[in-house]
Amino acid sequence: MKLTLTTLPDIPLVQPGDDLVEILWRALAKARIRLRHGDILALASKIVSKAEGRLVHLSQVIPSEPAQELARKSEKDPRLVELILRESREVLRVRPGAIIVEHRLGFVCANAGIDHSNVAPPPDAPAHLSSEEWVLLLPENPSASAARLRKGLEQRSGAQLGVLIVDSHGRAWRIGTVGNCIGLSGLPAIVDERGWKDLFGYELRVTVVGVADELAAAASLLMGQAAEATPAVHIRGFPYPLCEGNFSDLLRPKEQDLFR
Repeated sequence: MKLTLTTLPDIPLVQPGDDLVEILWRALAKARIRLRHGDILALASKIVSKAEGRLVHLSQVIPSEPAQELARKSEKDPRLVELILRESREVLRVRPGAIIVEHRLGFVCANAGIDHSNVAPPPDAPAHLSSEEWVLLLPENPSASAARLRKGLEQRSGAQLGVLIVDSHGRAWRIGTVGNCIGLSGLPAIVDERGWKDLFGYELRVTVVGVADELAAAASLLMGQAAEATPAVHIRGFPYPLCEGNFSDLLRPKEQDLFR
C-alpha cells in the first residue's frame, strides 16, 4: 500500500474570477502529473474563496448592537465580529481573542473561519481602502465548489477524481491547528468499519474513520500555514474506492457533542 502526496508548483496568487480548473491543469502539467482514475486533489479553502470573490473590506461592514457587545467581550473589531455573526448559526464560547461558533455550514470553528493571513486586496480595489482591513470568508458552499472543480478536471482528463477543500481548525482537546475537510466531491467523507474483523477476529463495534479529514490533515502538512505558496496537493493511492460522499457525514450530531 502506498499513498503519495505531491504539491503542485507555480500556483499564482488567485484573484476573484480566476479559473481554478485552468490554474490547476497548468500546475499538473508543470509537475508532470497525468491524472488517473482514483486521484484526488486537495485544495486550500483560501484559493477557492479568493476565486469566488469572498473578500470583504471591513469599511463596508456596519456592526450591529449584538456584534458590538460581543466585540467588547472578545476584544475584536466590531466589524469583524459582525461578519462572524453573519457566517454563524450559534456562538458557543467567547474569550479575548477568540469566538467559537457553529458555522452556518454545520462545523464548529474559531471566528467562523474568517481570515486575515495571506489576504491581499483585489487588483481593482480602490487605493484609499486600507490593505490591512481586507478579510476572507470561507467559500459559500465548499462541496458545491469541489463538485464544479471536479467536473472540470474530469472533463479534461477523462479520469474519475475526487476533490476536497481544506481549512485549518483548532481542536477542543489538543493544542495546534490541523487541516480539516470543509467540503468534498467524489470521495467518501467517512468509512464505517463497524462489523469489520480485527486481526484476532474481534468484530469492530464503534470504529468510523474520518478519511476525508485524514487526507486533509496530510495535505495540510504540505500546504503549510505561512509563505509556502503551495495551496494545491495531488493525492494518489487513496486506499478506498471513490464514491459520492457527503460532507455532512463528518458532523457530529449536537446530542452526541460532549463539548457543548
